[in-house]
Amino acid sequence: MLKRLIFLLLNVLIVSVAVAQQQIRIQCTNQYETTLSLVSVTVAGQTTNYTTDKAGFTTITVPAGDSVTISAAHHKPHTLAIASLRETEIIVLEKQFTWSDLVNPMFYIVYGGLFLLLFIVFAETGLFVGFFLPGDSLLFVAGIYSTNLADDLFRKFGMVGHRPEWLDLLILIALISLAGILGNTIGYWTGRKIGPTMFHWRDRFLFKKKYLHDAHEFYEKHGGGAIIFARFLPIVRTFAPIVAGIVEMDKKKFSFFNMIGSVAWVLSMILAGHFLQKWIYSQFDFDLKKHLEIIVIGIVVVTTAPVIAKLFFGKKKVSQTPTN
Repeated sequence: MLKRLIFLLLNVLIVSVAVAQQQIRIQCTNQYETTLSLVSVTVAGQTTNYTTDKAGFTTITVPAGDSVTISAAHHKPHTLAIASLRETEIIVLEKQFTWSDLVNPMFYIVYGGLFLLLFIVFAETGLFVGFFLPGDSLLFVAGIYSTNLADDLFRKFGMVGHRPEWLDLLILIALISLAGILGNTIGYWTGRKIGPTMFHWRDRFLFKKKYLHDAHEFYEKHGGGAIIFARFLPIVRTFAPIVAGIVEMDKKKFSFFNMIGSVAWVLSMILAGHFLQKWIYSQFDFDLKKHLEIIVIGIVVVTTAPVIAKLFFGKKKVSQTPTN
């Protein structure tokens, strides 16, 4: 009789422990949809560290308690009720701002949406201090999130409902191309009005005369086509329209190349981001949204390679002594 009672008590104890502690698989990410590699889970004052897989998933053990706090380095802790946790739930931690966020395209999409994107495209070519903005990678990521950006735009005007995919892309391409055209136009008229005096300005943190000389040399080499080519080159695209104004390029000719270049740049970047994301995911089950940092680095390397090559491997003029 005593043995049976002890056996029953042991079973009750085992069941109680199993009920008190449960294992839940969760995914940890931040507002930029970057997966977190290491998270800490705190329950009743006790903290346990967990390592996540490549997709940000980890299985945590949750003991009895009212709430759980999930935290990670450089992120604000997130506290939620244990009873609300569900299997494969996505836990989003807010990353604290650092200056490196300014070169992360997702920073602008998350906090500014389409309207900030339009301003950045305008500023990168219309304001000569905008050369540091992430134009190429931002457009590529905008193509990946084209539906989200279009949703935000339509919601602001009280328009909800299903839309065809091509309509979202068409609206984004049209609006961003217009912002690029206007930006270049402002840059051109800036060059016409104050451009000549800019070659006498002193170098500052956001202005280097060298950038103007590089853009001038690029323009002289490629002529009107430089307005198109410059769209795909960081730094150069900021100063090319200014230089076009300085040398008083024909207004109609500039407008033609300006429109062609802007549409070609925006069209290629938006469509590349949109359709590459879909194709790679369907063919290889690889989600580009989870590896945006790799994409950004790749685009920066590809687009800045010509500029870097010019700086380090450009042809050097070698003086020759004439022979008799």
